[in-house]
Amino acid sequence: MSFNFLFRTITRDLAKVNTCHLQSLHTGLQLLAADKSLLMKLRKNTGYTFINCKKALMKFDNDMAQAETWLNEQAQKEGWNKANKLEGRKAKEGLIGLFMGDKAAVMVEVNCETDFVARNEKFQQLVKEVALATLAHHRNKTQSQGGYVKSVLVGDELNKLSLEAGASLSDRVALTIGRLGENLSVRRAVAVGVPAEWNIGSYVHGGVSGQTEVAMGRYAALVVFQGGEEGAQEVLGRKLGQHIVGESPVSLGNMDDLPCGESETRLLPQTFLGDPSLTVAQFLKGQQARVLDFVRFQCGETASEEAK
Repeated sequence: MSFNFLFRTITRDLAKVNTCHLQSLHTGLQLLAADKSLLMKLRKNTGYTFINCKKALMKFDNDMAQAETWLNEQAQKEGWNKANKLEGRKAKEGLIGLFMGDKAAVMVEVNCETDFVARNEKFQQLVKEVALATLAHHRNKTQSQGGYVKSVLVGDELNKLSLEAGASLSDRVALTIGRLGENLSVRRAVAVGVPAEWNIGSYVHGGVSGQTEVAMGRYAALVVFQGGEEGAQEVLGRKLGQHIVGESPVSLGNMDDLPCGESETRLLPQTFLGDPSLTVAQFLKGQQARVLDFVRFQCGETASEEAK
């Protein structure tokens, strides 16, 4: 074997090795690029940290579905742990959520520790989910009932509500606690349904901008009424709701009740907020309408304030 032949053989083999090495390096770079793309997508979809998303993708060989499921499971565990630790901390801030449906409406109160968290999109998403879950529960429970139906939910009955994804409300609250780091609680909810000839008015004060499907604020009211000028019931309902939020009536009263001054807590004999020359009853007579029921929520109010 000549020296030249041996040299050519070695050179050819080295060229093959280099070509394979370059191909492997190119493939590796493509894989790294794919990893980065998946990482950005996973982080955008879930909102979890860069480090946790990277850990999830590495754990499941870049399987997005498995990585996302694992991240949610870990966040749920962390949320429940954090929820248990924060359970005793006072949560008096938050938002009232109000949703108007077809001859039905719901109002919910969700509390947090600070106004800062109340402005967070994840917290507001929780308020929205509670409102929609309450409406679904109300409709399922009362679908065979006619007339006026009112449902009030508190405590365990609220926590057991099912959300769209099939999770319980208590699990969703724990998950949100894990993400936001504050104690949260779903305090109460009310849902009303009315027959075709009745109307529901609403008003939210201190509203959150950008929320259209579910209105949110610090104060809110629902009012059930009959009558009013055709086509003007929405405006009438809003005026009545504004009065209820502003004057905090506790009971309805009667159309012929005499007012007892500034301390009046019955709705109908109160001086009407929109026209101080009239009582609410007098205003309603002029509108050919009558109020049948109302509910007022103030975020963070105590049990004694509710009963005033």
